[in-house]
Amino acid sequence: MSTSLFVATKNEGKVKEFTAFFQERGIEVKSLLDLEEDIDVLEDGDTFEDNAIKKAETIGKKIGQIVISDDSGLEVDALDGRPGVYSARYAGQEKNDAANNAKLLKELEGISDNNRTAQFVCVIAVYIPGQETRTIRGTCKGIIATAPRGNSGFGYDPVFYLPHLKKTMAELSREEKNKLSHRANAMLLLQQQWDKWSL
Repeated sequence: MSTSLFVATKNEGKVKEFTAFFQERGIEVKSLLDLEEDIDVLEDGDTFEDNAIKKAETIGKKIGQIVISDDSGLEVDALDGRPGVYSARYAGQEKNDAANNAKLLKELEGISDNNRTAQFVCVIAVYIPGQETRTIRGTCKGIIATAPRGNSGFGYDPVFYLPHLKKTMAELSREEKNKLSHRANAMLLLQQQWDKWSL
């Protein structure tokens, strides 16, 4: 089995998370930050799985090694799962967290707390040359608040309320968030499966 793998991201935080896990297994982690060539993959799938798989396979086949990618976003039950794969650009083509949150809250005006249920989703795809690409889905359930609260995190964190903690995701410390987020849950599932998959 390869002693190195590639994480399809330029997000240094994600790279650190994956590095911490794979270092224990003697596997070197590299990312898009290590490539001279800029590989851009159009994420035009209908599901998080579609986008994660496309990114992992496109880059994996190009560089010929194990590639891990992820796609994530917010699904709101009262909106039939929207914004979903369009989470990052829900209010327009330019990524704008405040505008996305404002549009979401506008669409949920008049909806009772009981019907404001939602979940953050993170899908991790693992491409291993010669094998079928696998995916793992991690989630974090909550409800959409009626107004933003908190200054930490990013994206929809200020409006994603966790009833059992009585806080929004943006009111959590980084340590708290990293224990219960959708990405943390997906990473935990990846850890449970990795040794089986990499035989």
